[in-house]
Amino acid sequence: MLTLISQTIIIVLLLTFSFGPAFFALVNTGIKHGYKTGAVLATGIVLSDFAVCLLNILLVDGATSFIHNEKIQSFMGIIAGVILIIFGAFYFKKPIAQDDAGIELKQPSVSLTLLKGFFLNSLNPSVWLLWLGNVTAISKKLEYSVVKMIIYFSITLGIVLLIEYSKAYAATKLKMVLTAKLMQRINLLTGVLLIIFGFVLIYNHYF
Repeated sequence: MLTLISQTIIIVLLLTFSFGPAFFALVNTGIKHGYKTGAVLATGIVLSDFAVCLLNILLVDGATSFIHNEKIQSFMGIIAGVILIIFGAFYFKKPIAQDDAGIELKQPSVSLTLLKGFFLNSLNPSVWLLWLGNVTAISKKLEYSVVKMIIYFSITLGIVLLIEYSKAYAATKLKMVLTAKLMQRINLLTGVLLIIFGFVLIYNHYF
């Protein structure tokens, strides 16, 4: 049991403190649009984790060869890189309307925000490899029971979701000290980071 608990802590830490594109998008969304929109994006990210996790549980044998196939990795990496660059480019646009702190007043739709979080996370090849490792590590401890693994990872991701909500809430607190100029710089930084992630993915998987 102690080993399972320690494994859970490792999985939670890996998922909540991985500084990938989804992390920067979550912080930026929380700052710009407030807690509710940030929480929706976080929900999309965790739903993506659950979907990838579930696929690995159901297809763990086939998924191993599928995910480790070099051509498939290259294809996923290049597509993900292009999409990250497109997402990053959107952060360079000027706000349509601003309040006193320079934060956009126009709120994105719930469905689009949810899908944004889902696809930002799903299209990251490292997420698939991470979940393949997690499922493989836990499967033996849970006697390869699909039901036990689904229950276990549902609880684990429930913890992750609470932490993601707290990250979105913490990001909204930064809104109080932001000026329009600083917010614009944060937007540019987020966009640049996403574009860099995209080019790195394309470079690594193409060459």
